[in-house]
Amino acid sequence: MREDQNEERSVDRPADLDVVRESYDRVADNYVRLVETTGMGDVRRDPWLRAAIDAFAASVDGVGPVLDVGCGPGTVTGYLAERGVDISGVDLSPRMVEHARRLYPGCRFEVASATELELGEASLGGVLGWWSLFNLPREVLPRVLGRFARALRPGGCLITGTHVGEGDLRRTEAYGGVPVEWTTHRWRPERLVAMVEEAGLRTVAELRLPASERNGGPGVVVMAERPR
Repeated sequence: MREDQNEERSVDRPADLDVVRESYDRVADNYVRLVETTGMGDVRRDPWLRAAIDAFAASVDGVGPVLDVGCGPGTVTGYLAERGVDISGVDLSPRMVEHARRLYPGCRFEVASATELELGEASLGGVLGWWSLFNLPREVLPRVLGRFARALRPGGCLITGTHVGEGDLRRTEAYGGVPVEWTTHRWRPERLVAMVEEAGLRTVAELRLPASERNGGPGVVVMAERPR
């Protein structure tokens, strides 16, 4: 198969994808305990993040089904389902998906990588990449965003949140000292916005979050839509 034909079917598979998957499988149980005991990652506990997700829910209402890419244990997926959104979730980690299915049995969850999704043209009303794309190599993220953009129907929305900063952080432990192997790629907000717009979407909102005890480092949320 020619290179250009293959590009239409999938994004380049990161070399350490299996290592990252194994790392998230190891942290999954601790991560879920932290969500349950501290509210970490639960948008219900943070008024600004809840407002962003509520705005996304209102924007995709009636446009089409929504996909939560990198859904983890389904916390945001479940919240949006409660809001009446037709949503399903995918995650790289089978253990995270096990937790999601247990915690939110009314939602649909599958094991899949953001780089290996087969998304039909104009098949979705919305896509989430909610603090779930920061492990993607810098050269891969723009292509993934391009796939998301093409999968959106006119008027459909993307919402993504990520860590803000300069450079990359190599992680060797996370969520209670569990050994992991992954890289956190931090982005400047203006560069993330530029990538989203280069993918063919129009930015409609940007929320910048300062570093705090609750959030850890600074973050940014970007919402964009496919022009009608």
